[in-house]
Amino acid sequence: MTRAVIKTLGVALVATLPMLASAQLTANVSLTTNYKFRGQDQDTSKVKAVKPALQGGFDYTFGESGFYVGNWNSSVDWLANNSLESNLYGGYKFKAGGLDLDVGARTYIYPGNANGNTTEAYIGTTFGPLSAKYSHTLSNDYMGFAGAKAGSGLKGRNTGYVNLAFAQEVAPSVTLKASVGFTRFASDIKDSGVPNYMDYSVGGAYDFGSGLSLGAAVVGANKKDFFGPVNKSRVIVTLTKTL
Repeated sequence: MTRAVIKTLGVALVATLPMLASAQLTANVSLTTNYKFRGQDQDTSKVKAVKPALQGGFDYTFGESGFYVGNWNSSVDWLANNSLESNLYGGYKFKAGGLDLDVGARTYIYPGNANGNTTEAYIGTTFGPLSAKYSHTLSNDYMGFAGAKAGSGLKGRNTGYVNLAFAQEVAPSVTLKASVGFTRFASDIKDSGVPNYMDYSVGGAYDFGSGLSLGAAVVGANKKDFFGPVNKSRVIVTLTKTL
């Protein structure tokens, strides 16, 4: 290895040290009475409202660079031979004027049944208590709705999801939260008879301190005549510990 190469590597290492010094790893674990994804129950094995799910993951931020990666997992029961959802994601957060922006990609992995595997790109923005996020499907299918891996010949790519949310502390340690979302399915999915739908969540959270919080919300979606009980409104309580 030449002196020039060694010098270049040394300069690069020195430049990286401040970023590594301020890098941060956080972890979280939650117990919830029902896991809903975009308004839909992720445990279809039971009709009852309480379907406990264990969830958790970690996030790693690369100092003040704005880059981050993470993993999040939850128990589920809506695919045959599968009981786990695992998310891998990464992105970049930055400021533009008075807005906080976030761009990245996320992959939903179902280890026991790849029919549900989905990859999305997303862009989000936050301004005070308001936030908005749009996710766009890049994979051939979206949560198995098109049946691409089963040989249907249909595709779920270009399915889109937009979410508008509000979060505001209204009293010490108490935060009021509300959101509404809209899923627009790809044309192949819609042509098979699956309707676009809206989801909603209204509730709040209490921060006990030391990374422990308790949240409660009414969560559900419309189009229950098509999707059935999975879109039914549920009161969901979630206890979360962040480390």
